[in-house]
Amino acid sequence: MSLKIIEIAEYETKYFERDDIPDEDGIQLYEKYKTQVDVDFPNYKTRNKWYLKAKGWVGYIPISSDIVIKINPKVSITNLFAMLEYAYNLKSFRFLDGQINCESLEGFYNNLAYILAQKVLERCRKGLYRTYLPKTEKLTYVRGKLNMQQIIQKSWEVKLKCHYEEHTADVAENQILAWTLHIIGYSGLCSEKVSAIVRKAYHALQGLVTLQTYTAEDCIQRQYNRLNEDYQILHALCRFFLENTTPSHETGNKTTLPFLVNMDRLYELFVAEWLKFHLKSNFNLKFQERINIGKNIYFKTDLILYDTATFTPKYIIDTKYKAPDSPSSQDIAQVVAYAVSKNCQEVTLVYPTALAHPLNAFVGNIRVRSLTFALNDNLDVAGQTFLDQLLYSV
Repeated sequence: MSLKIIEIAEYETKYFERDDIPDEDGIQLYEKYKTQVDVDFPNYKTRNKWYLKAKGWVGYIPISSDIVIKINPKVSITNLFAMLEYAYNLKSFRFLDGQINCESLEGFYNNLAYILAQKVLERCRKGLYRTYLPKTEKLTYVRGKLNMQQIIQKSWEVKLKCHYEEHTADVAENQILAWTLHIIGYSGLCSEKVSAIVRKAYHALQGLVTLQTYTAEDCIQRQYNRLNEDYQILHALCRFFLENTTPSHETGNKTTLPFLVNMDRLYELFVAEWLKFHLKSNFNLKFQERINIGKNIYFKTDLILYDTATFTPKYIIDTKYKAPDSPSSQDIAQVVAYAVSKNCQEVTLVYPTALAHPLNAFVGNIRVRSLTFALNDNLDVAGQTFLDQLLYSV
């Protein structure tokens, strides 16, 4: 039986015939992926059809060996790459320049996997980053420092307990690469050509690096020096794959892993990093700042722009990756609460598309606006338009 692909676009509602999805697969989708897809089983209300509504995620969900749910992005693949460049601090990489030739989600994944594998092979040819790690081992010869207390207490033992440092490539920097390539190879999402290069890169690390589990968080805020500075880009790519490919539940006997990009999170990261890159020096941006209210009670804001001269918050920004007609009362109440807690008089809700009924009003002495950082055209032009409106709009 050939693989059946059920396609839907993000935030799209779609109905499917009852026979399109077996009940057991529908149960799997409902139980394990309710965060990504709303599911209604065939009933009188749905006219005996399956009802699926994709939320703010794009990618692949292998719900069985026979059926895959494919959620397509509304953003163009070119802009998806451009968002990724900013969100994962890859602006200096410029992999868009003449390297990206794809128009589908499959091509998006394949290109990133290909780039990572090629970069790993390039680093292997130069030589993997190595460092000294402390090691304790019983040896038949002296190496490093002897454990004299052990020798005195157990003088009959032939082997000597030695403490020494080993110059090795089996360190976290390289283990992250190996684990990510392992995940990509297991994903089942790469073409035959790209899979071969991924396997080649993985095998180049085998024998030198131990396969250990890592998460996306392990790729962040690592220390780099002149010997491993090129690993920063490699780990940024690894972070993307580990954030979006590693499943959060048991894979069972499936031959593929889910690949799911949280577009809400990507949009938030993208806007933050774009602003960091383009803000003038009179502003300092804080991302995900925690505001303590009381014991075990706190807010976590998306973005706050501080005046660097006075260290006072000037603008609180909350990204909303959705397309309502107007801001919801709940969203307005949320940002007003942020503003009150920070004594800030300007708050902005940022959407990827223009609202039919935009907001520009005062709640007490707090100005609340809705602005657009559009994703349907050149992102730098859209970003500059957003920034001009944020700072200079009356």
